[in-house]
Amino acid sequence: MQTNEIRVARQGSVATIWLDRPAKRNAMSYGMWVDLEEAATQLATDPDVRVVVLRGAGGHFCAGADITELRAEREAGERSFSDVNGAAETALAMLPKPTIAYIEGDCIGGGCAMAIDCDLRIATTTARLGITPAKLGVVYPSASIERATYLLGPAVAKRLLFTGDLIDATEALRIGLVNEVVDADGGEHRLASLTTELGERSLLTQASTKAMVAEVMARGHVPPAVVEHWNAVAAGASELAEGIAAFSERRPARFGWTGPSAD
Repeated sequence: MQTNEIRVARQGSVATIWLDRPAKRNAMSYGMWVDLEEAATQLATDPDVRVVVLRGAGGHFCAGADITELRAEREAGERSFSDVNGAAETALAMLPKPTIAYIEGDCIGGGCAMAIDCDLRIATTTARLGITPAKLGVVYPSASIERATYLLGPAVAKRLLFTGDLIDATEALRIGLVNEVVDADGGEHRLASLTTELGERSLLTQASTKAMVAEVMARGHVPPAVVEHWNAVAAGASELAEGIAAFSERRPARFGWTGPSAD
């Protein structure tokens, strides 16, 4: 399904997934969830992409799922709205490269869930955020509850989920929902600076770290098989040799490992 409301723009090694439905504050339709899953899946193995940014067009990140479609009937064999929603969020959360949510304006409900799916979150001072299923009587997806609890802790996650309150960027920073807050005028510069920095670092380090942190959150430890896998990947790559050479020669490293497609 191609809605033209999810688009991917590339600049160097940075890919930006745009939620592009500004008339609805980028509320996520069924087709948008399908297209988001496809975009995240493709970028996961694109050797030219080292960093992925998720953001919304028109001054808002995302107002959540399009509630007019939540209970729409589907054809036989067609996935449900909750199924495509969950699949898209899983693809985004599991994307083995650094991901950044750049948050302007509304970041509510499913929009906030997508921001939490990302590794890092930059909010401008225009942002307001909230997790709002209690305002609709929705049983929130378990995977989204898990990720919110991992990020915020149970007490803060319960507060946001129980009340559905909307909070500003300053409060979001205080509780750990976002990593940093920037002025709207300087946000683009900060985003460009961070993506450049991440793109210059070792993707092997970043991907292995992301995978092992996920294991710690899910199991409380990193299983030996996962450690062995990443040690084998590292042994077949030249990242460490390049890092040591760059350090010795006092020059920027030129890391060449391009991700899972190189395994």
